[in-house]
Amino acid sequence: MMRGFFGVGAEGISKGVNLGALVRTTHAFGGSFFFTVGANVDPRDVRTSDTSGAFEHIPFYGFPDVSSLMLPRGCQLVGVELTPDAIELPSFRHPSQAAYVLGPEMGALSPQMQERCDFIVKIPTRFCVNVGVAGALVLYDRMISLGRFADRPVGAGGPLETMPEPLWFPRRKL
Repeated sequence: MMRGFFGVGAEGISKGVNLGALVRTTHAFGGSFFFTVGANVDPRDVRTSDTSGAFEHIPFYGFPDVSSLMLPRGCQLVGVELTPDAIELPSFRHPSQAAYVLGPEMGALSPQMQERCDFIVKIPTRFCVNVGVAGALVLYDRMISLGRFADRPVGAGGPLETMPEPLWFPRRKL
């Protein structure tokens, strides 16, 4: 189980299928909220890619521009962008209270959004990947770095031992 909370957003997103994939992925990884900034797509136009009904389970916020963006107190904004000075995702320590923002399909996070970010991370790939894929990779990295999982084995395969139950869960007698 992870502590803290996170939300995901997209600036200038224009395709319903990508918005739906991001919202569904946010829901699947336990996101607390989703937001758009300057979106060029109707959030209701996600039916084909959001088969989980995420908008029924997590709050959605739409902001017209970067200056209107409001985040919960203590929440740090993490931009996901392929820039030379961005922190490579495998070397990034995720804040416990974070909002991740991704750019539009055929562009980059605006200079105003990049200036607003507390951190900018990049996925170490040779070129940009689809915005939905990028969001999934960032959330998966958050999960494996902040979650509680058994150590990876030295050899190929799964862990030899499972993680012990947390002390606050009573063990059932069989």
